[in-house]
Amino acid sequence: MQKFGYFLVLLLILVSCKEGVQETAIVEESSFGAMANELPKVVSVNAKAKAILDGWKDYSMFHQGFERIYTIDTREDLVLVIDDLVEKQKALENSEYPAEFDIPQIKGRQKVVKTYILKTKGDLEYRLNPETSIKELITAYNALRDQFNVTVNNTLPAELLETNEL
Repeated sequence: MQKFGYFLVLLLILVSCKEGVQETAIVEESSFGAMANELPKVVSVNAKAKAILDGWKDYSMFHQGFERIYTIDTREDLVLVIDDLVEKQKALENSEYPAEFDIPQIKGRQKVVKTYILKTKGDLEYRLNPETSIKELITAYNALRDQFNVTVNNTLPAELLETNEL
């Protein structure tokens, strides 16, 4: 009789643990869908910058991949999007920049975006909450897009900027 009692208690413990794991998985998956709705939106670029960026094929592909962040529903979706962004960022980094955007300000901001892509990838690999990293990634990407606007709207002559004379 005692053996039957121990067996019954062990069975109850196993059944109760199994149900808790299923509930946790459901909560985790639904949080990614909600997170995608709470992310900041991508800054738009003005008409001058858009005309230049439309001719830059590698940037267009990177931007399309970046927009997929807003469609994630599960952790696996996010892993796929981030892996795709890593590859497209490498192609963008090695591509030929348009003459207007072949400046250190653009390349520096692009390196910051790369850093936050890799930070998000690290959070996903170590099973950490990637929400903060994704928001920082979007902020860095918005800074890159703002720099495109600043660059095309700059009315100062290049010689003045290079010599630091007023």
